Amino acid sequence: MPDNNDTILLESVRTHRVRLRGAFLIGELAERRTVNDNVRRLVGSVVLAAVVCAGCVGTAFVLNAIQNGQAGGLGGSTGTTSTAAPTSGSTR
Repeated sequence: MPDNNDTILLESVRTHRVRLRGAFLIGELAERRTVNDNVRRLVGSVVLAAVVCAGCVGTAFVLNAIQNGQAGGLGGSTGTTSTAAPTSGSTR
């Protein structure tokens, strides 16, 4: 039995020292959790919003390209180029 009480006391002292050292170096526990958690959430939310926006823009671009028949030559768009000279009032 005495060994168990000594172990409990030593663990308690070690934990107390670790907490005191953390409070001295970083600050109070309530302050650390509030600021760090909220900053992480803010940064995570901004990154997630940017990924979602990029996905929406990419999807819209691909769907627009498919709709217009510009899907890399797979859809069969017959693009004709005009080589006729201008006819009205152009003096270059």
